[in-house]
Amino acid sequence: MTGIAPHNETEAAILSRRSIRGFLPDPVPREAVEHLLDVAARAPSGTNMQPWRVIALAGEELRRFCDAVAAAYTSGAEHGSEWPYYPTPLAEPYLSRRREIGWALYGLLGIGRGEHDKARAHRVHNLHFFGAPVGLVCLIDRELKIGSWLDYGMFLQNIAIAARACGLDTCAMAVFAEFPNTIRGLLDLPDSDMIVCGMAIGREDRDAPANALRTTRVPAAGFARFRGF
Repeated sequence: MTGIAPHNETEAAILSRRSIRGFLPDPVPREAVEHLLDVAARAPSGTNMQPWRVIALAGEELRRFCDAVAAAYTSGAEHGSEWPYYPTPLAEPYLSRRREIGWALYGLLGIGRGEHDKARAHRVHNLHFFGAPVGLVCLIDRELKIGSWLDYGMFLQNIAIAARACGLDTCAMAVFAEFPNTIRGLLDLPDSDMIVCGMAIGREDRDAPANALRTTRVPAAGFARFRGF
């Protein structure tokens, strides 16, 4: 929880949401996942286009999927997103923020500069949805444009907040977008489907070192201007 005092249960769910990077193996029933998706689908979208599509994986299906994507990573068979998450080069203040969280996370995991084997092992754990019992693969029609991607972000946020409201945790994971051909092959998807991201759903493992990570946010006074108040 941040230092902001929530005014209601909705704000409490928003303020307690974190990207969890270590989950308990406790299963999450299909009914609970389907309910979260039904709730999240109330997100606004331009002219009600509803651009989101999701494949929810659990159990043996999840294990096979994660093992195959991790194998594609370790073998170097594929590694490259069809869409750029960051600009190149990345300017300030964004570069400093990215480096700050990266080194803070690696510090908690005991990964030092140049320890490439440890970094690769963390990446493999990442590609197993950090041990979560449910992994979502989020898809969008490649013909859709930036407006639909904005809509998609609101859908993903709805999942995360609805999950917190019922005692679950999540982590949105852009890393899966780096394996589009592998994932399309595994899930028998048409080329028209682009991989937006993955999302882990489960319950936080409070003993996982990575979950000690706490991030900061610039307050409204630092990014907003108010006129006419």
